[in-house]
Amino acid sequence: MSLIVRSVRNFVRAEWFLVFSAGTGLAFLLWAHALFGELASPPWLAVIFVWLFAAILGSAVAVVRHADGLAARLGEPYGTLILTLSVTFIEVISISAVMTHGASPTLTRDTLFAVVMIILNFMVGLSLLLGGWRHREQHYNLQGANAYLGVIIPLVVLSLILPDFTLTTPGPTLSGAQQIFLVLVSVGLYAAFLAMQTGRHRGYFMLAEPDTDAAAASAPRQRPLAFDAIMLIAYMIPVVFLAEQLARPVDYLIVTLRAPAPLAGVVVAVLVATPEAIGAVRAALANHLQRSVNIFLGSVLSTIGLTIPAMILVSRLTGRDIVLGVEHTDMVLLLLTLAISVVTFASGRTNIMQGAVHLILFAAYLLLIVQG
Repeated sequence: MSLIVRSVRNFVRAEWFLVFSAGTGLAFLLWAHALFGELASPPWLAVIFVWLFAAILGSAVAVVRHADGLAARLGEPYGTLILTLSVTFIEVISISAVMTHGASPTLTRDTLFAVVMIILNFMVGLSLLLGGWRHREQHYNLQGANAYLGVIIPLVVLSLILPDFTLTTPGPTLSGAQQIFLVLVSVGLYAAFLAMQTGRHRGYFMLAEPDTDAAAASAPRQRPLAFDAIMLIAYMIPVVFLAEQLARPVDYLIVTLRAPAPLAGVVVAVLVATPEAIGAVRAALANHLQRSVNIFLGSVLSTIGLTIPAMILVSRLTGRDIVLGVEHTDMVLLLLTLAISVVTFASGRTNIMQGAVHLILFAAYLLLIVQG
């Protein structure tokens, strides 16, 4: 009996946030009208927003924790695939919830652009800066990074830049046929990449001689594989419901209080990118830069390759317009980010200078949200 009590106690201690997120979902399920009834009061709006944001973010972090548990058993690149696909699912759910609640048609574009900026500038910059500060110079598999960028760059250009120059439809949008082409290309390239990553070229995404820290990080855990899989799903269930609830205060901020429209995209992007950022920075600090590269480049690829087709499908089903092309300063910053990323991942080794440059680009992105 004491063993059962100890096991239950350890489970509650480790997974207490599941109780919080499930309780939050229950509270908004039963008393949503009362909780949302006072959004006109700024303090109450802040309380509701922070409450929901914290519940979703904490659940997403727990998803990453259990995805790491699966990664420890399955090894690379399968572990990273589980992580990126899980976060992509959260991203699609969050964008769909906010978009169908009446937010701007540019929400998908703003979110995807924010995700790319957060991952390729903030996440990459912080990982390289902290990893380089601790270990001076770090190494990764150059072939894998080139394979990622070789797919990321054309997909980003086709989805976020090309719509600005098409003539079939007005504005930065795509026609129906062009959207279908983009969906087929995105899904097809991502599927081909997965086949390469998990098949004949799996070695591109691993180091030939992993260091001791990396080996320790990937050592099998004692808890069963099924436990991490079940808990990963359990934490994702509240996210699906709470993302829809978060759409209410976000929509109120944008529509009623006239906050900058890209803010909604930044909120969703922070939710989905933060858990992966934590995993990438931890891996870099442990001198396991290859895992960091797999996380942040894999995240961008899954975001573009899977989220855009999913959101085009959602826009079709809901009858809502979707704007994809970034414009003006955003286009310049996006092209600069892609160019700098090619330079950063061109040698197989990194240092703190490269991290600093990416962080400066992220600071420019934040500045242009307020003063574009």
